Amino acid sequence: MPLSIFVVDLLSGNLLLLCSVLIFVAILVTKLGSRFGVPSLLLFLLLGMAAGSDGLGLHFEEYEVAEAIGHFAMTVILLSAGLETAMAETRPVLKQGIILSTLGVLVTVLLTGFFIYFVLGRSAEISILACLLLAAVMGSTDSASVFSILRTKRLKLRENMAPMLELESGSNDPMAYTLTIIIVKLLTSETLQAYSGWQLCLAAFVVLVIQIAVGVAVGFGVGYAAKWVLDHVRLPGFALTAILILSIGFFANGIASLLHGNGLLALYIAAIIMGNKAHLPQRKDILTFMDGLTWLMQLVMFLVLGLLARPSQMLPVLLPAILIGLFMMFVARPASVFLTLLPFRNLSARAKLLTSWVGLKGAGPILFALYPVVVGLENGTQMFNIVFIITLFSLSLQGTTLGPVAKLLRLSYDETPKAETFGMEIPEAMGMLRDHIVTEDDLVGGPTLRDMHLPHGIRVMMVRRDGKFLVPHGSMPLKVGDNLVIIMGDSDDD
Repeated sequence: MPLSIFVVDLLSGNLLLLCSVLIFVAILVTKLGSRFGVPSLLLFLLLGMAAGSDGLGLHFEEYEVAEAIGHFAMTVILLSAGLETAMAETRPVLKQGIILSTLGVLVTVLLTGFFIYFVLGRSAEISILACLLLAAVMGSTDSASVFSILRTKRLKLRENMAPMLELESGSNDPMAYTLTIIIVKLLTSETLQAYSGWQLCLAAFVVLVIQIAVGVAVGFGVGYAAKWVLDHVRLPGFALTAILILSIGFFANGIASLLHGNGLLALYIAAIIMGNKAHLPQRKDILTFMDGLTWLMQLVMFLVLGLLARPSQMLPVLLPAILIGLFMMFVARPASVFLTLLPFRNLSARAKLLTSWVGLKGAGPILFALYPVVVGLENGTQMFNIVFIITLFSLSLQGTTLGPVAKLLRLSYDETPKAETFGMEIPEAMGMLRDHIVTEDDLVGGPTLRDMHLPHGIRVMMVRRDGKFLVPHGSMPLKVGDNLVIIMGDSDDD
C-alpha cells in the first residue's frame, strides 16, 4: 500500500487528527509563504487542493456543508472587519467606498456578463442570465483577501486609500451576494421566467432595494441596541464580551435574512457601530481574540473550498476562465473604478489605477459560486470551476504584486514601526490608552517632555527606552525613538 493512501486512510478515520494536521501544515506553509511574498490565503487554497480527491485522496463533495461553513466564516470575518473599522479614518472616504461597493460592483457585473455572453456564451448557447450570474458571483473584491494582504504585509498607502479599499471590500460582498440570489431566482422561478425583459429588470430592482434597505435598517437597529447592551452590561472578562459580540453579529445576520434582507450587510453595519460607538472594556484583548478567530475562519474556509476543487475537471474550462479573469482585471474593474470615481477629484489617476488592481478575488466569489450548485442549477459545477480558476489566477497575480505595484505608482510609504502598549489595559471610562514614538518633529520646540506642548487632556504615563521603563516628568530629556504611553481623556487642570 502506498504511503500516501495509508496516511489518508489513517487520518480519515479520525476527524480531530485530520483537522489538526491540516491546520498545522497550513500555518507552517503560511510562514514559508511570507518569506516569498505569497498570500497566505492562496496557500490555504492550494493546500486544500493538494489534500483533495485529485491529490492525497481526501474525498469531500458536500457542497451544502461547505456553503454553511463558508457562510459562518464570512460572518466572523466581516464582524471582525467591522469592529476594527475606524470611522475617523473611514469617514473622509465613506462616499467613495459605498459607491465602489454598490455601483462599482454593478458596472463590473454588467461589463463582465456581456463579455462572457458575446465572446463565449453565444457559441455555447448559454443564456444572458447565466452569463450575468457567473459575473455576479465574481463581482466583489474579497474582504478576507484584501484585509489579509493589506495587514499582513503592513502596506501603508497614500491618499487615504487603505480605509477606502477595506471599506469597499467589506461592504461589496453583500451587493454581489444579493445580485447572485436575484439572478438565481430569475433562472429557477417558472413564474418569473414568464415575465418580459423590462418586468424582469423591475423585479430584480425591487428585490435589490428590499435586500439593501432591510439590511441597512436591521444593521443600524441591532447595532445601536447592541451599543446600549455593551454600555450597560459589564461581564467578567473580555472573553465573554467577545462571545456576546459574536452572538450579536450572528443575530443581525439571521434576523435580516429572515426579513428577506441582506444579512452580511446588516452584521457589517452593526459591527461598525459596536466598534466605534460602544464602550468596550479591554478593547485590545477583544480585538486580539477576534483577530485570532478570523485567521482560523479564513484558514478553515479556504481549506474546505480547496478540498472541493477537482483540478482534473478544470482543464476544459481553463482557457475561458483565464480570458474572463484577464478581462475583469484589465477592462471591467478599471472601467468601473474610473467611471464611478469620476466625481471625486481628490483621488489621483495613480490612486484609481491601484484601486483597479486591488480587485482581488478570494473565498467570497468561490462561496457565492456554491449557491448555483446547491440549488441544482444547470452548469453550476462548471461555474464553480471557472470561478475557482479565476480566484487562483487573481491571488497569484494581483495578490503577489500588490506591494510592488503600489511602489511603482509611488503610493506606498514606510511608516515608523507602531509602538506597543506593553500589554497594559485601563478602564475605558478613565480614558483611551495610546502609543507614540518620538520623532525629530516632536523635539523642534526643545529636548524635554515639557517642550512637546501636549494637547489639553493628554498625559504621558510611561516612557520606554532601550528596553527600560522610565517614569516621566516635565524636565525629562527625550530622544528620537522613545516610546511614550499616553492616556487621552478629560483633564481637571485649569
